[in-house]
Amino acid sequence: QVQLVESGGGLVQAGGSLRLACAASGRTVGSFGMGWFRQAPGKEREFVAAISWSGGSTYYADSVKGRFTISRDNAKNTVYLQMNSLKPEDTAVYYCGGVIRDGSRWSKPGSWGQGTQVTVSS
Repeated sequence: QVQLVESGGGLVQAGGSLRLACAASGRTVGSFGMGWFRQAPGKEREFVAAISWSGGSTYYADSVKGRFTISRDNAKNTVYLQMNSLKPEDTAVYYCGGVIRDGSRWSKPGSWGQGTQVTVSS
């Protein structure tokens, strides 16, 4: 069974940066690759970014395009999310995992990890 451990969250001022990491152990399920989602208080979980298994393709939500960068280190079985120019609306719990792409829709099979809290102050 796959285990996902997200880390790197914290409190940062608007305009600052954080780098999230997602360490996966076991076999990760997801036909497209790995991705990040986030859930803000009172809101539904939303897609943030995805990277294909080969690392050759990346996709981003419009709200983070140009500010966030997803990457992967296959040797470490770890996916990263570099977040720059953070805004208060980026405040959320961030989750990672294998992702499935269905047209413009992204989903994650299986259970969610504990996530990592990102708080951006104004």
